[in-house]
Amino acid sequence: MLKYKEYIAHIEFDDDLDVFYGGVINTRDVITFQGESVAELKQAFIDSVEDYLAFCKERNESPEKPYSGKFNIRLDPSLHRKISFISKKEGISINQWVTNAISQELQV
Repeated sequence: MLKYKEYIAHIEFDDDLDVFYGGVINTRDVITFQGESVAELKQAFIDSVEDYLAFCKERNESPEKPYSGKFNIRLDPSLHRKISFISKKEGISINQWVTNAISQELQV
């Protein structure tokens, strides 16, 4: 993986074409790049992110920020009720309870 300005890219190698390629994985917008060497790949990644940012600026649009930390989730109402009850009992918000539960599950 590569990281530049909070954008994270996943890298793969195409053995048939003898080329590295990748794409930014922490945005919904598509940002891709490729290179024949590691140095070329890294520079192509930086160039692609910079091109994306320039394109957004040119169109007077805000670039998509890598994951804001917010997401919506739909739950069965009975599960929502249980989470609400437990979080109140623990004296924390539902958001904090869910964050704690996910962190525990992911062991982070």
